[in-house]
Amino acid sequence: MFIFFFFFFKQKTAYEMLRSLVGSEMCIRDRSINEGANGKMVATVKDVKKDKESTIESDIVLISTGRRPNTDDVGLEAVGIETDKIGRVVVDDHFKTNVGSIFAIGDAIAGPMLAHKAEEEGIACVEMLAGLGGHVNYDAIPGVVYTHPEVADCGKTEEQLKDEGIKYKVGKFPFMANSRARTNDDAEGMVKILADAETDRVLGIHIIGPNAGELIAEGVLGMEYGCSSEDIGRTCHAHPTLSEAFKEAAMAVYDKPIHF
Repeated sequence: MFIFFFFFFKQKTAYEMLRSLVGSEMCIRDRSINEGANGKMVATVKDVKKDKESTIESDIVLISTGRRPNTDDVGLEAVGIETDKIGRVVVDDHFKTNVGSIFAIGDAIAGPMLAHKAEEEGIACVEMLAGLGGHVNYDAIPGVVYTHPEVADCGKTEEQLKDEGIKYKVGKFPFMANSRARTNDDAEGMVKILADAETDRVLGIHIIGPNAGELIAEGVLGMEYGCSSEDIGRTCHAHPTLSEAFKEAAMAVYDKPIHF
């Protein structure tokens, strides 16, 4: 068994993954990780709802603690470019630094350190320089953890929506109820969709399971164009495919899924 603790990734997604792996609805917080007498790794976790600790034994523990921009010794000081306290280049809404002729994008500036985010920023920056309307929608940037099962998400988490005072609805659908996942004997995880309680606009998508990194693209496209959960739920998806889990999670937001 493989245990994952993604401190750099959105915490809600990491906890959902742990729940999926241990088959529990616990509200989990990691406590400690130690090597057991048999050589296996033992993670101590706490169910904060029940105030009870338990352990999970695994062969491997992967801990991702984040990264910092590699901007040391590249000559920023020599030209007077401003950076923040962790070395990220400070830019305005047009990716311009405090030195008017120098622009910065990607891992060197604030935001998730993702190649596809940098790509979108590069295109937008050049379009702005050319006098075109370059734009990056940071609410529709997918994040993927390439593990097994995969983890992918886009948009807001439940914690963020609660903190912002936004009323929302939740739709979930497990891969265990998806025929393609069961046929492939790879049915661990689920799709979760968050939508505005009044407008039904999709605000967040979280996936744990097979091909999560591919499935998230449908959600990103929908969020980019302001789709509702019903837009997804009423769109025909091929059968049998993993994407049907996405459709049925959307159906679970505004009505009921067919197969769960």
